[in-house]
Amino acid sequence: QAVCWGAEHKGGNCSSIDFTGVTDIFSNGDGAFVVLKKDLGQAVCWGDADYGGNCSSIDFTGVTDIFSNGDGAFVALKKDLGQAVCWGDADYGGNCSSIDFTGVTDIFSNGWDSFVALKKDLGQ
Repeated sequence: QAVCWGAEHKGGNCSSIDFTGVTDIFSNGDGAFVVLKKDLGQAVCWGDADYGGNCSSIDFTGVTDIFSNGDGAFVALKKDLGQAVCWGDADYGGNCSSIDFTGVTDIFSNGWDSFVALKKDLGQ
């Protein structure tokens, strides 16, 4: 179970979220949350839909990590598959469809509006 409070449209109401099996909770700086059920390959997002609060179309099977920035975007990394999916504000990292995530070991955010994907083993 969990309790949320604050501005409802920014994630302050999570009464409809089932927290059973949650392994991780993530947030960004623009009013969205994600609960990851890694063992089940599922996630639920809530808060401001324009900034990552809606992830209903994303397949979380195989997701190893989720990263966020402060401006309304998330990245779900499937490290073992060399894949990732981004959602939220497309202008600030919510669209990564042109990025090759093969070999990515870590993703970092500048805390605001950008991400960097490190291919540590490849030196890139």
